[in-house]
Amino acid sequence: MPSQKIEFPGSSGALLAARLDLPDAPARAYALFAHCFTCSKDTKAATYITKALVEADIAVLRFDFTGLGSSEGDFSNTNFSSNIEDLVAAANWLRVHHAAPAILVGHSLGGAAVLAAAERIPEALALATVGAPFDPAHVAKQFGAAAGAIAQDGAAQVSLAGRAFTIRKQFLDDITSQSPAARIGKLKRALLVFHSPVDTTVDIRNAQEIYLAAKHPKSFVSLDQADHLLTRVEDGLYVGHVLAAWARRYLPMQAGLAHAAANVSAGVVAVAETGTGKFTNTVMTATHTIHAGEPPSAGGNGRGLSPLRSALGSARRLHLDDPAHVRRS
Repeated sequence: MPSQKIEFPGSSGALLAARLDLPDAPARAYALFAHCFTCSKDTKAATYITKALVEADIAVLRFDFTGLGSSEGDFSNTNFSSNIEDLVAAANWLRVHHAAPAILVGHSLGGAAVLAAAERIPEALALATVGAPFDPAHVAKQFGAAAGAIAQDGAAQVSLAGRAFTIRKQFLDDITSQSPAARIGKLKRALLVFHSPVDTTVDIRNAQEIYLAAKHPKSFVSLDQADHLLTRVEDGLYVGHVLAAWARRYLPMQAGLAHAAANVSAGVVAVAETGTGKFTNTVMTATHTIHAGEPPSAGGNGRGLSPLRSALGSARRLHLDDPAHVRRS
């Protein structure tokens, strides 16, 4: 899949490393992906999910949070709130250079960050979390005995996934000051919660809490037998394919139509549902676009030309722009 390496300033002003993966066809929509705690944009989960979304003509921007991966900055000075600001900065970059993200996707703590950042990204219509904790404070469980030292001494070294990170007290203070239930309850966006029942890092009860706190429309998908990091390719691709199919219901109809119209070649007639009523479709060729439908008497809503009557009228060479020549069939 075509990929562009980009950079943009994050919450601290440090440059964040990112990549924009694009479909071969014009993008139906743009998605913004947030990786897991202390991970990077190049994890297996991020790569597999992105691949599936791009196959569905959804462009994906994924980036390394401040101080992680290839991004600049000091990780020890970051916290959950700075992650939110990094997400907002990424959305702003997309908004300026392409289009604002219509889909927000977050893995693990990145899922909690997506839920918190959504209110700052009004164009996001669909949100998805993958193995996300309900409360960001859940991540403190990974610090083990070092949590006490962090609280007492102000900072401590913590080993996470075989790597050493400096965690400061301000990080603990920040994650414990969040109000996840209130934020999730005010989302007013479509939400899809992915979680594995055998996740040993973030228990599936977190998915239940997220789901119960959210208002409809909301959905849950069980990732049977998947591990927390989605290290199996089939699990990551499954998340991406299901997410792409689910998100189409919430994407702006005009975006889908514009995508279809851009891909109509000469000699081809494409038909797409408009979503505005029964039997109402948009008919596109390389040079023309019309709305087709049926009158109420035939079960439609009358918001488009009747295909049969239009065909008969065209065959009779009627001049529809001249009322004197219009015949009723």
